[in-house]
Amino acid sequence: MPAWPLIDSALIRLFRFRTRGFLKMVDATGQVPRPPPDGECYLYVHIPFCASLCPFCSFHRVQHCHAQAGPYFTALRAEIRLYHEAGYRFTGVYFGGGTPTIEPEELRQTIALVRELFPVREISVETNPHELQPPLLELLRAAGVTRLSVGVQSFDNQLLRDMERYEKYGSAEEIIARLKSAAGLFPTLNVDLIFNQPHQSLASLERDLDLIRELGVTQVSCYPLMTAPSVKRRMTTAMGATDNARLRPFFDTILRRLQPDFTPTSAWCFTRRGTAGDEYIVAAENYVGVGSGAFSYLGGILYATTFSLAHYATQVGHGLTGITARHQLSAGDQIRYTLLVRMFGLRLDREWARARYGSRFFYTVWGELATLRLLGAARRTARGWQLTERGMYWLMLMMSEFFGSVNTYRDAMREHISGELEADLTLRSKVRPLLVAANPQSNSRA
Repeated sequence: MPAWPLIDSALIRLFRFRTRGFLKMVDATGQVPRPPPDGECYLYVHIPFCASLCPFCSFHRVQHCHAQAGPYFTALRAEIRLYHEAGYRFTGVYFGGGTPTIEPEELRQTIALVRELFPVREISVETNPHELQPPLLELLRAAGVTRLSVGVQSFDNQLLRDMERYEKYGSAEEIIARLKSAAGLFPTLNVDLIFNQPHQSLASLERDLDLIRELGVTQVSCYPLMTAPSVKRRMTTAMGATDNARLRPFFDTILRRLQPDFTPTSAWCFTRRGTAGDEYIVAAENYVGVGSGAFSYLGGILYATTFSLAHYATQVGHGLTGITARHQLSAGDQIRYTLLVRMFGLRLDREWARARYGSRFFYTVWGELATLRLLGAARRTARGWQLTERGMYWLMLMMSEFFGSVNTYRDAMREHISGELEADLTLRSKVRPLLVAANPQSNSRA
């Protein structure tokens, strides 16, 4: 339909306007935020280390260094203990990165600590295809992992070369063999695919989706290619420029090719069996992010941790969390954020929304709900609102736009690193004379 591109553009402009205040962060102390009334929420653990850095990735990641990783994990476990001492009760945990499995023993110890301190029912871990070796798979099974998510991105060897992943993580044939070896070992085995890559064709995407149906994976998450200003030039040089006019035919192909074998559990996640989704922000009203470069959402406040590994270690060493920025969402923005994540998860329960926000929920977003119904993106049900396949496409666009804003914010946080390190040096210069005065016999090298 010729009008769709105009509608797509209008919806995105409206979404940008309505969510313009989501990520206006200000400086914050590293004190542990107050937990929810019942203490329950989800835990995200960020492990930024990668064997090599892909040209398209906008997440907080650093080149892996074993000597640096050990102290980082030690600080990470100390920060997790801070939240336990503050009364938090995490019901699930997601280890993302980076490549969380790059230090298997450190990861095992961290999972064990989380299971010891909290009543977690779900343990999700990200990894890369070349990590799918018997020793690691056994370690993860023994650790209690319930969902293993593998960053495949594509089974097309040429696209893997474009993404600089062919030499790093293996050919399509090697990836397929490793996925087969992991099938059946975990309740949920997820594969991440990226669509709308510059040199990707519909035929290539169809082959990827057919392979997913044939392999023993139980879930697939299909993300549009998203990037940040800081990596866009390198990505364009390595992979070429994207064409967003191809998003709709690519997305329609995904819906058509995966069903009925897979059913959608969010606007870009499809599951054969199992209940664990790809986005914890959909299922969890509150979540805590620990580690360097993580985000939290608690009681209507967004928090961000430092992107400097050195500053992170310094803060945790002083008994603080890694938090360095926060933003209190207005009452209206909290409701709009809730609408975004709930509809991205395919449905909004009317009584849940009324219990959580009262009648002001519907006064605030009546225009958004009416627009979704008018465009055939959502339909009324006995329980509330259900997203349609047409609406899945638009929620995919909106969530991509939201994550694009997060990526831009990540760039801003990276620019703060030098200032944070200078603050650490200033703090040390003030503290050291006090220590010497308190203990004149101390070693001058302390």
